Amino acid sequence: MENRLFVGNLSRTTTQEDLKALFAKVGTVVAVEMITISDPGHPKQIAFIDMEDQVEAQRAVGMLNGSDLHGRTMRVNIARPREKLPDGGGWYTDPPPPSRRRKGAAPRKPS
Repeated sequence: MENRLFVGNLSRTTTQEDLKALFAKVGTVVAVEMITISDPGHPKQIAFIDMEDQVEAQRAVGMLNGSDLHGRTMRVNIARPREKLPDGGGWYTDPPPPSRRRKGAAPRKPS
């Protein structure tokens, strides 16, 4: 879907309404989805914006990429398609390894 935009480097004070109003100046905004990425000490906020068509999406990239919003320089690009994650593996499908402790043994006391 080439009318979906990725918007990065957003301020934590930026809201969906702020983005919708800004991108509406360029074309018709179909949807805005904001995501907060928890990074200890440095939370990040990104957004995906669906525009009406590919022409409006390209125009938004040209006009808004590198522009300032709430003191931050936005990155606006055409969103890449989602990558398919590999099937299977991981803790959720494989049980955790058995404990090395003997059955019935009392836990060690901290020293």
